[in-house]
Amino acid sequence: MDQKKIDRINELARKSRTQALTQQEKEEQARLRQEFIESYRRSLQAQLDSIVLVDEEGNRTPLRRKQED
Repeated sequence: MDQKKIDRINELARKSRTQALTQQEKEEQARLRQEFIESYRRSLQAQLDSIVLVDEEGNRTPLRRKQED
């Protein structure tokens, strides 16, 4: 997500504290927040996918998802 969109999220948040947002602004805010959350999750997932565990013997094992029953 680019800085311009993050700035707009912050601008709308500041505005909502001082006055009511229009319906269009509320929808834009919700859309931008959802986009930010999705971007954050993708970034975190990519970071977790790049983690490699190294044991005492030097064996490298990629981090895996926990198996659910």
